[in-house]
Amino acid sequence: MEGKEQDVSLGANKFPERQPIGTAAQSQDDGKDYQEPPPAPLFEPSELTSWSFYRAGIAEFVATFLFLYITILTVMGVLRSPTKCQSVGIQGIAWAFGGMIFALVYCTAGISGSFFFSQHLRKKILFF
Repeated sequence: MEGKEQDVSLGANKFPERQPIGTAAQSQDDGKDYQEPPPAPLFEPSELTSWSFYRAGIAEFVATFLFLYITILTVMGVLRSPTKCQSVGIQGIAWAFGGMIFALVYCTAGISGSFFFSQHLRKKILFF
């Protein structure tokens, strides 16, 4: 029985550790043949002088306004109708949300970037 206990106590230390763990694994001298680039700055002050920065901001504002305006009015129309048969219903709300996302991403993709705008819309969709 003592032999088995001894094997168990040696089991964890039986094999030497070959790779470092934690911050030691993140050091630069780990055999890479390249060097990581420095992180990009979050904000460049020179962006404030370019027209494309303001154009993208205006496009984002207008697209967000239209998205909220159309979708909220669609939901209000469904809620204020006396019967659900006289309104577009749940499917109409879904089509309004999907149609606005499609149209606004399509229209503003060349101005502010489709990926950037879709990230903003994803936050707004999760909010509703």
